[in-house]
Amino acid sequence: MTNTEKNPKVDEFLSKAKQWKEEFVSLRNIILGCELTEEFKWNHPCYTLEGKNIVLIHGFKDYCALLFHKGALLKDTHGVLIQQTENVQAARQIRFTTNQEIVEMETIIKSYIHEAIAVEKAGLKVDMKEHAEYIVPVELHNKFEEVPALKAAFEALTPGRQRAYIFHFSQAKQAKTREARVEKYMQQILAGKGLNDK
Repeated sequence: MTNTEKNPKVDEFLSKAKQWKEEFVSLRNIILGCELTEEFKWNHPCYTLEGKNIVLIHGFKDYCALLFHKGALLKDTHGVLIQQTENVQAARQIRFTTNQEIVEMETIIKSYIHEAIAVEKAGLKVDMKEHAEYIVPVELHNKFEEVPALKAAFEALTPGRQRAYIFHFSQAKQAKTREARVEKYMQQILAGKGLNDK
């Protein structure tokens, strides 16, 4: 598929969108003017350069957003990029709540997309924290000793899922709360599921 060609899967996604439809269409039109290839990944419109993800359109209950896959490397001259959670290392969002905001920010949005393309062309990479830098809380470690199957199941999870659990457990200030969180998610870990998997 050549640049700026519309992907039928995205057409279908937009036709079914109940919320943010107008905003999605506006964002799509802006991005299509930036010579990226329109694809459909993770159930969302995703825009790529030579197979590398640059930006994705997604919607939540309270806002819709553009997600820059290497947003952490952008200069953010307008101070509009948001780190979704403390756990997210590379990606950054620009959030919108009305179509008017998108229309008013079109020039800024384009400048960020062009910067993201330049980052990709330069081959820049986000300096990710090594997995070993995430310290397993004592409460989880103790549970591993008690239930060896839990340790095996935890180690079989993807690094991202392991990090999410470690982060969630470690965030609790009190040991009692950390223990309760570990207990709560034991079955989910044993089932090979991540923190947010249903």
